[in-house]
Amino acid sequence: MSTHQPAREYRIYPAYCFCNSPTYDTWVKITAADVQGLRTESQFQGQHLYFHLNHPVRYVRLVGVVVAIDDINTKYTVLTLDDGSGATIELKIVRIPPADKNPLNTSSSTKLANVSVVSQFGVFEVVVDNQRLDIGTVVKAKGTISEFRGIKQLDLKRIWVVDTTDEEAQAWAEAAAFKEEVLSKPWHLTTAEHAQIKAKMKSDKKKVHEYERRKAEHEVKKEEQRLAREAHLAQREKKLEMRRRKEEVMMNAGALI
Repeated sequence: MSTHQPAREYRIYPAYCFCNSPTYDTWVKITAADVQGLRTESQFQGQHLYFHLNHPVRYVRLVGVVVAIDDINTKYTVLTLDDGSGATIELKIVRIPPADKNPLNTSSSTKLANVSVVSQFGVFEVVVDNQRLDIGTVVKAKGTISEFRGIKQLDLKRIWVVDTTDEEAQAWAEAAAFKEEVLSKPWHLTTAEHAQIKAKMKSDKKKVHEYERRKAEHEVKKEEQRLAREAHLAQREKKLEMRRRKEEVMMNAGALI
C-alpha cells in the first residue's frame, strides 16, 4: 500500500504573499466546525496561523448560542458556543484580577472593554454591554485561535449580544456568502500580483535602507555638532582662564606698589 499523500490542488504561498490574501487580515466568518477543521503547516508552527485550503487564517468571527459559562479562576472565564455546525468551541475571556483579595468577591473587569465578570458568594455572571449572559443567549464573537489540550479555542477579542432573529439571520448570511465566495476555492495569486508584491518588497526595502542611511547621517551630524560645541566651549573656557590669570597678575602687581 502506498503511503504517499495525494498531491494538493493548491499551493501554500510564502509568508510575504499573505498581504494579498483575502483572509489574512480579515475576521473570517466561519463556523465552530470550520475552526476545529483548520490545520497548521510545519513552516508556520508557533505563529498562531492556521489554514483552510491554502487560505491563511488568524482572526475568526462566529455566531452561536452560549451553552455553558465556566468560572475557571480569577484569570479566566470560558464561554462555550454552539452554532449548530456539529462542533462547539470555547471562548476564553481574560480577566483582570481585583486588587483586593476578598475570597468571597472576585468580581473583575476583563481585557474586553464591554465585558465584566460578577463573582460573589453564590453569584456568578458574565455581563456584556450591561446585559447578563444566560445559557441560550445568542452572541457574535471575534477572536484569535489558540489550542488547549489539542482542541482549538478562541481568545476572545470582541463580543456582542445578538438581540434579534433578523440580526442573527444576517450574520449567518454573511458567513454563508464568505464561505461561498472566498473559502470554497483555493486562493490563487497571479504572476502579475506576485510581481507586484516583490516590487513592493523591493521598494519597501529601499525605503528602509534610505531611512537608515539618513538616520545614520543625522547621527553623525549630531555627533559632529556636539564635538564642535564642546570644542568651542573648551576654547572659550581657555580664553576666559587666560583672562582671569592676566587680571590676577595685574592685581597682584598693583598690590605690591
